[in-house]
Amino acid sequence: MEHVDHILIVDDDREIRELVGNYLKKNGLRTTVVADGRQMRSFLESTPVDLIVLDIMMPGDDGLMLCRELRAGKHKATPVLMLTARNDETDRIIGLEMGADDYLVKPFAARELLARINAVLRRTRMLPPNLVVTESGRLLAFGRWRLDTSARHLLDSDGTMVALSGAEYRLLRVFLDHPQRVLNRDQLLNLTQGRDADLFDRSIDLLVSRLRQRLLDDAREPAYIKTVRSEGYVFSLPVEVMGASS
Repeated sequence: MEHVDHILIVDDDREIRELVGNYLKKNGLRTTVVADGRQMRSFLESTPVDLIVLDIMMPGDDGLMLCRELRAGKHKATPVLMLTARNDETDRIIGLEMGADDYLVKPFAARELLARINAVLRRTRMLPPNLVVTESGRLLAFGRWRLDTSARHLLDSDGTMVALSGAEYRLLRVFLDHPQRVLNRDQLLNLTQGRDADLFDRSIDLLVSRLRQRLLDDAREPAYIKTVRSEGYVFSLPVEVMGASS
C-alpha cells in the first residue's frame, strides 16, 4: 500500500487548523489537527507523523518551547515547519536555532504551505540535489571528528556521540562533500533546502552558527567552517573517507 504522508497541525486557532487540515487533505495528505502542546504530546505517544506544522504563538507552551522539546526527545528527526507572525523576526531566528526545518509567515496562502511541506519532506528523505554522494554507512573523518553517515551523528576523538538535527546533518554533508571550496549562501541554501534565498534570509547563517557549536568551533577564529567575506563559507580541513560504520 502506498504511503500517505501524515501531517500534524498544532495551532490554537481553530479556524486556521481546520482550513489548513482540509486543504492538505484535498491535496492528498493525511492530517491531524490539535490545539496545544498537551494534545500534541498525547497524539505523538501513539502515532508517528511525517511532519509537524507548529504555530509559535500559542498559550501555555508556545511553539518555540515545543520545538525545543521535540528536538531533545525521540521525535528529534521529525521535520518541523513553524508558523510565525509577520513582524516577529526574532521568533523566526530562535525557531531555526532550536531546530525548525523551515518557517512560514502568517498570513500565508494554503498552496504556499503545501509547497513548503512537500519541499521539507522531499529534502529530509534524500540527499540534496547536486550533492556528491559518498558511500552510505561510511565514516567521514575531519580534525577531531568523524561523521557516521548511517546513524547521522558525530563522534568525537573519544567516541562520544553528538546528535545532529536533520538540517545540521545536511549542511555538514554538503561541507564534507565539498571541502576546501567556497560555497555562497545561495548555493548552500539550494543544496540543503532546495530553494533560493530571500533577500533577508538568514537561515544559512543561523545553521552555520549551530553547526559550529556542535563542532566546538570558535566563531571568532573557526578551525572548521571559515567565513569568506562577501562570498560565503568554506570547510577548511581535508576530509578522509574511512571504512563502513558498524
